[in-house]
Amino acid sequence: MIEIRLQIPALADYIDIVRVCLFGIASKLSFSYEDIEDMKVAVSEACNNAVLHGSSTSQLQNIDICFESSDNSLTIKVSNKGASFQHEDAVEDASPLPETDVSELPVGGLGIFLMQALMDDVTVETIDNTTQVTLVKFLTV
Repeated sequence: MIEIRLQIPALADYIDIVRVCLFGIASKLSFSYEDIEDMKVAVSEACNNAVLHGSSTSQLQNIDICFESSDNSLTIKVSNKGASFQHEDAVEDASPLPETDVSELPVGGLGIFLMQALMDDVTVETIDNTTQVTLVKFLTV
């Protein structure tokens, strides 16, 4: 397994650096263009959540990104410090009802659904004030 680490300031202006890095790594691993675009959207959502829901202290925080490649997959871990995040509650709160108009959907929480739809596996864990989103995409031959 090969591991590449990246750390960016917890500011939206730096998320494009993560996408560019992801593109380079996924291209090297021979992922399809469509899979790479899906991963870029999913990692952007994870990073946006880290920016929005990370620590609210006055000091600038960082987002840690770890890319782990194996023969048949790419795992992306996005970690940030901050208050604990209840993944299950967010999924439940964001669940759209079949009769709900788009304008009536709640703000926030839909990024988790998007990540789950675009990636093969998504997990969210909070331990000791650090939330880590793990995104996995399998290489299709």
